[in-house]
Amino acid sequence: MKGSDFKYRTLEAEVMDDFYLEGDELRSILNDIDKVNSWLGGNKITLEGIKKILHRHTDHIFRIMDVGCGNGNMLREVADFGRNHNYKFNLTGIDANEHAIKIAQELSVDYPEISYLPLNIFSEAFKDVKTDIILCTLTLHHFKEEEIDQLLKLFIRNASLGVVINDLERSPVAYHLFRLFCAAFIDNEIARKDGLISIRRGFRRKDLERLGRKLPVVQEINWKWAFRYQWILYNKRKS
Repeated sequence: MKGSDFKYRTLEAEVMDDFYLEGDELRSILNDIDKVNSWLGGNKITLEGIKKILHRHTDHIFRIMDVGCGNGNMLREVADFGRNHNYKFNLTGIDANEHAIKIAQELSVDYPEISYLPLNIFSEAFKDVKTDIILCTLTLHHFKEEEIDQLLKLFIRNASLGVVINDLERSPVAYHLFRLFCAAFIDNEIARKDGLISIRRGFRRKDLERLGRKLPVVQEINWKWAFRYQWILYNKRKS
């Protein structure tokens, strides 16, 4: 695939866009996503973002919400981080796929600080949800730009401290390296195909900068290995 094919975000859909995906197929795909994040260190990017927002904030029970939480793996890592660093967290996972929520609940029985809600983030109910930090890990690329504009405004309105976005760089190098990675480590064909589409739906820095110029808050964008962007929106107004 040529570099020119990555100039714009693809509109091609992924299997994971189906909110009714369920059973062993869903469980297998979510497990492979966890493998990729674990082996390539993806979840650490979100944890680093949380640390930056929590800097100078102490003696507080922090409410953290993960949108598009899947099987809850990210929240379990956040819970472990909180336990190891004496933070008190009240964690909530949101996903529009009720079957993913059930899997997350099963896997999180040892984490009483985590709860889950089957909720579409474009629903009226989500507009009333209030929290301190919103996490958006490998979720933003699933949406079109006009939807992203809407979501970002909603996120900064609902999160009192800030938002941590962790998503893919749209890059031909990342695309071809992921193909090699899948050939060696990922057996699920849907996970392979979705992963490649995800990269082509991902972002370049200029995309995030353009989206960010529409927002009235302080922010930072950092490139991270492996071909990720950490985008932090601090809920304080630009000077």
